Amino acid sequence: MPFDIVFADKKTNLTGLQLADLVARPLGVNYLRPAQANQAFELLKRKFYCDGGRTRVGMGYENVGLMIYPPQKAKSPDEPTEAITPTRNPQST
Repeated sequence: MPFDIVFADKKTNLTGLQLADLVARPLGVNYLRPAQANQAFELLKRKFYCDGGRTRVGMGYENVGLMIYPPQKAKSPDEPTEAITPTRNPQST
């Protein structure tokens, strides 16, 4: 591996992890329950890279600035999701 993995003690206050925690919950809630009001996501979606650049802030970010990997396929709202097997490497494009 080109780098060494270092696991920090849980007591370590890492800014990057705090930021990831603040972003992960609103993204997850929006994905699982898109009809539910989510003020935090409304703020975050203006920060994603959008198709059309800064002229379309908050629009066209799906699969551009926000990618869900692997894509999930729900059979119905009451059934659990099922992962779709990726067919290509997203980093190879």
